[in-house]
Amino acid sequence: MLRKIYFKEMKDSFRDKRTLLLTVLLPIVMMTGLVLFYESMLSDGDGEVFTLAVNESFGVQEEALFVGVDNIEFVKAADPEAVVGDGDAQAALIMESGFMEKVENGEAAGVTLVGNSFSQNSSILMGQVTAALGNYEKVVIADRLEAQGTPQELVQPFTIEQKELTEETAGINMIAMLVPMILALAIGIGATPSSSDLFAGEKEKKTMEALLMTPVNRLTLLFAKWLTISTIGALTGMITLIVVAMEITFLTENMKNAISFGENVYLVVGFALLVSIVYAMFIATLLMITSIMAKTVKESQSYGTPILMVAVFPIMIISGIGINELTVQHFAIPIMNIFTILKELSFGIINYEHLAIMIGSNLLCIIVAFVIARIMFLKDKWVMN
Repeated sequence: MLRKIYFKEMKDSFRDKRTLLLTVLLPIVMMTGLVLFYESMLSDGDGEVFTLAVNESFGVQEEALFVGVDNIEFVKAADPEAVVGDGDAQAALIMESGFMEKVENGEAAGVTLVGNSFSQNSSILMGQVTAALGNYEKVVIADRLEAQGTPQELVQPFTIEQKELTEETAGINMIAMLVPMILALAIGIGATPSSSDLFAGEKEKKTMEALLMTPVNRLTLLFAKWLTISTIGALTGMITLIVVAMEITFLTENMKNAISFGENVYLVVGFALLVSIVYAMFIATLLMITSIMAKTVKESQSYGTPILMVAVFPIMIISGIGINELTVQHFAIPIMNIFTILKELSFGIINYEHLAIMIGSNLLCIIVAFVIARIMFLKDKWVMN
């Protein structure tokens, strides 16, 4: 009987075009947009040409300062800052009149760099200009010290070498933040329509009474509906992971180069799928309770929205924590632990203790929430309109 009810609910769910749209199409569109957005954030400007507005006195000597920087195009203007304001250049470099002569004569000389640090292209261009001028400044200082017979070591008595504790890169950190966030959203969005229809929808359509009159145990009915919601959520999560993997492989370069699972690639993918299934079961249980509480589909969706919103908050906490700083509590707190465990898996780390804590804590919460849902489903005031 459980199997028949389960298959019947699955067929009804996938006959609904809205379910198919939210389960398949929406995650793909959402994945593509976010993957390309984060890939652009990792770009350092390679292959792009930036426009730098300069004053009309900018000549060959000044341009020689940027030898080796091939992706800068200079545009001379009477008012370089106005050119940037009009959007015709990403940044402006304004040098004092006779800048090179003043530097050669040891006189004070000034440079003004105008740009928008909140614009990615402008920020990249300003960084390149600052680096080029910084290199020129070091050459000038070295020449002046040499001319005065002063060793450069007196000015720079020691050097600092910065060494990273781990091999973390911006690309892998971006993936560790992107995949859990999208997975949590996709599972929630995919499971919401079916959870609303299977309980609140039945009450709104006045079919719940007829369903309860059949010779089927209420627990069996509840379990079959929960299993349907969990399956749809899990399928959404699997589709999400597959789409993200394909898009990172074929549509990105920085992210693809950052991934290195080595011999653990199949284990990492397998555990990622297991994590998505467990999380889908957890979210399905919460959404089932909200749907039992609601009298209409719209009311059920209103109750379920905060659950989807809460699922995004942990990323604000986890993103600032290093992979070596994660503690047991990060793997024990539901919702947060999907971010922490997927962050570990993104770095190719498989810690069976952390996996057990994550799965165990979620299963415990699922059991508690399911008991609450069962108690509610046994009372007519929650299942009848």
